[in-house]
Amino acid sequence: MSAEILIIDDNSDIREILNDLIIEAGYSTRLAANYNQALTEIDKKLPDVAIIDVKLDKGDNDGIELLNHIKNKNVNVPVIIISGHANIDMAIKSLKSGAFEFIQKPFDKERLMNFIRRAVENLNLKKQNENLESKLYHTFDLIGKSQNILSIKDQIEKVSTSESRVFISGPTGSGKELVARKIYRKSKRNDGAFIILNGALLDSDKYEVELLGEEKNDGSIVYGALEKATGGILLIDEITEIPLDTQSKILRILIDQKFKRINGSHDIKVDVRIFSSTSKDIKKEISNGNFREDLFHRLNVFNITIDPLSKRIEDIPLLSEYFVTNICRNYSIKPFKLQDNNYLLNYNWPGNVRELRNLIERVTILSQGKNEDSILNIVKESLSQNENDKFTISKTLDYTLREARENFEKEYLITQLKKFSGNISKTARFVGMERSALHRKLKILGVKDLN
Repeated sequence: MSAEILIIDDNSDIREILNDLIIEAGYSTRLAANYNQALTEIDKKLPDVAIIDVKLDKGDNDGIELLNHIKNKNVNVPVIIISGHANIDMAIKSLKSGAFEFIQKPFDKERLMNFIRRAVENLNLKKQNENLESKLYHTFDLIGKSQNILSIKDQIEKVSTSESRVFISGPTGSGKELVARKIYRKSKRNDGAFIILNGALLDSDKYEVELLGEEKNDGSIVYGALEKATGGILLIDEITEIPLDTQSKILRILIDQKFKRINGSHDIKVDVRIFSSTSKDIKKEISNGNFREDLFHRLNVFNITIDPLSKRIEDIPLLSEYFVTNICRNYSIKPFKLQDNNYLLNYNWPGNVRELRNLIERVTILSQGKNEDSILNIVKESLSQNENDKFTISKTLDYTLREARENFEKEYLITQLKKFSGNISKTARFVGMERSALHRKLKILGVKDLN
């Protein structure tokens, strides 16, 4: 796999020797002759591997400072430290700081190239592991045939080619992060980082440090989400949870395209595409004074709204089949099929797609060696733990037979209508009624058009 190597050394002869060796091995290179050039190259774009001389033009250990700078941005980037003034203490210090290898000048060329090949292999392995974890927990496909999902897929295709900011709305568990990741993967920034800043999970006094970073009194730097996402995408999840004073700073950053770290003295240019998401009613939050309207207009260049799963019931069979296939594959379990989807279709799904996925995982684990009826019982028992549907057995005991029958018919027909996306003709054929008779029945039961 191709990789880019950043060579940092103040000796031009050594830079050229390393450059020729590495290019001959099939890798690409970037060069830096001093500390400031190195900082510029690192901040412009992180390399796949860095080779750094310990002593440059700033001080005795400026190579170690650059090592720390890289590790603060991405701990996975392998850094090989080289030195013409090596001693055991320096080697230990560099390795403790996270160096991949330490090598003394004059170095053996083959030994150095072995280090570089191993560093690239190490990085690729970590990337593969990250991708696998991402597939398992974050990047399931966007599954569904509802109009809402079809529209979102079309929106993803259109917005991915732009640099527009995106505002994603939808209830908890509906797939807001999944939509953001789909756009990221199709965008021009897919080689950069995808960083998530979750407004709901941070302490109120940590928002600005997490976003902007901090320059500490001891000279060390804490890098914020904006810098970590340089060249990539920053998703500010649950943005309505961010305090108003921090919202003002975000607005200023969007206008000026620059910011200062906490306690920092110089401006840092912003090269980040920002996505935002919320599970709250953003217009209500603005009306209540909890969110700045001017910031919303800056963030809401392109809006994507995900409906709750209960409003796109036709997606449930497709989602459940998809989750069964993928989860069984992950667990090396023989796939099973849910022959009866009625329990899934009648459930309200307060936790949306995430709740459905968790249910399928639970059923998958418990269904090994079970027959179809037993699997269906597992589904029923799992759903009954959180059941909050309107029509339950305990409630029917308070009804007359006529009322109970009407309630059942109403719930049954609503479910079938949802299954067929409100199409009267398809629903009538399925339930065995004439189209006109179904219209009359729905009118009698007080069921409005679902389209």
